[in-house]
Amino acid sequence: MQPFELTLAEAAAAVEERRLSPVELTESVLARIDAVEQRLGAYVTVADEGARGSAARAEREIAAGEYRGPLHGMPFGLKDMIDVAGMPTTASSRVRADHRAQADSTVAEHLSAAGGVLLGKTHTHEFAYGLTTPQTHNAWDHERVAGGSSGGSAVAVAAGEATFALGTDTGGSIRVPAALNGIVGLKPTYGLVSRHGVTALSWSLDHVGPLTRTVRDAALVLSSLVGHDPQDPASIRTAPPVYPLPPEGGDLTGVRIGVPVNYYFDRVAPEVEAAVREALTQMAGMGAELVEVEIPMTRYIQATHWGLMVPEATAYHERTLRTVPDLYAPDVRILLEAGELVSAGDYLRAQRSRTLMRQAWLRLFDQVDVLAAPTVPMTATKADQQTVQWPDGTTEGVADAYVRLSAPANITGLPALSVPAGRDHAGLPIGLQLIGRPLEEATVLRTGHAYESAQRPVDRGVALAKP
Repeated sequence: MQPFELTLAEAAAAVEERRLSPVELTESVLARIDAVEQRLGAYVTVADEGARGSAARAEREIAAGEYRGPLHGMPFGLKDMIDVAGMPTTASSRVRADHRAQADSTVAEHLSAAGGVLLGKTHTHEFAYGLTTPQTHNAWDHERVAGGSSGGSAVAVAAGEATFALGTDTGGSIRVPAALNGIVGLKPTYGLVSRHGVTALSWSLDHVGPLTRTVRDAALVLSSLVGHDPQDPASIRTAPPVYPLPPEGGDLTGVRIGVPVNYYFDRVAPEVEAAVREALTQMAGMGAELVEVEIPMTRYIQATHWGLMVPEATAYHERTLRTVPDLYAPDVRILLEAGELVSAGDYLRAQRSRTLMRQAWLRLFDQVDVLAAPTVPMTATKADQQTVQWPDGTTEGVADAYVRLSAPANITGLPALSVPAGRDHAGLPIGLQLIGRPLEEATVLRTGHAYESAQRPVDRGVALAKP
């Protein structure tokens, strides 16, 4: 096994025990990038010399007994919405072609303090306003979409081009590409991870979180990201949480898992539904109690999400939309212009709807500890596919379909995890989504880790994408 094939936890253990050096690990990952990046398009830019310098520094520190923890010497990628001082933050857009960050984002500071080795910036759907990331190809089938908007981060992790990466999630942009590329993606509770220094899409829906190969890896990265930040108005004041996971963790005795009787299994591909229901059966076999629940206010979910996101995104882009509109990709420009048509009254109604929805979802969690459902209703579509036809005769846009099952966790701000749950007949990954109460990432991670531990390695997102 080559070092780039190791999960974050495996690589961290090898580095701590001096069986692998950060320099060896980083060189292996950089070589992997050289081998597959031309076909995948995960990175906007690769800072190879900076990565080599950081790896050498980490190696000297560890040799001197100054080991900082499991991220020390680990090579990672950052979605190109996240500032690093002196580096471009282009948001994969011509609008930002000449932009360079003046200071580190808070999450970049945290990862630097943890001793991480920054490899470079990964592609996003322009300004995170889309669900496909057209510059990037799916790690398992290069003719299919990577998912978005954190598609570059997901593909880099799935293909062994990073031990982990960070993404942003406004309507599913961490979980969707994680599901489509067979890895783990975590959207934390709103406000748990600082967004300071991260380009906004919709400030009341945006989250920052990790994409990793395993749930344990996600827990390790999250532990380094949390903490109150006065520079982010939404940042939560909470005691530093811990996310301990047992070695294998197959016991779910006492965990109540909610199984939706509506919404989450409507207009879902048969293979996706079968895989998720099989996952539920497996978790019941581990001791979990399955509880049927009704998802509240489903008719308002998509209207509320769009009613919040669209006007907030347009407000953020107000100046450049007027001065350089032709620099935006057509799909993004259309959405930004549409935001100018949303009235103040409609925006306020979406705010009221969100408040009611949050309250209703919290009441739902009086019955269960975790809600389990598909992450996305279908696997990765062909890159040129615009719509999906459902058996009931409904035609749905691909982006609308991908966001439909992930948006509720953004509206409510609840923690949500996507875990690989097998593959379809074409070998494309399927995602299982686990949603929990506010600040109960530990329960969500424990549940996902238990399920993951029962799967064969090929089903756990650790097998690498074809070159």
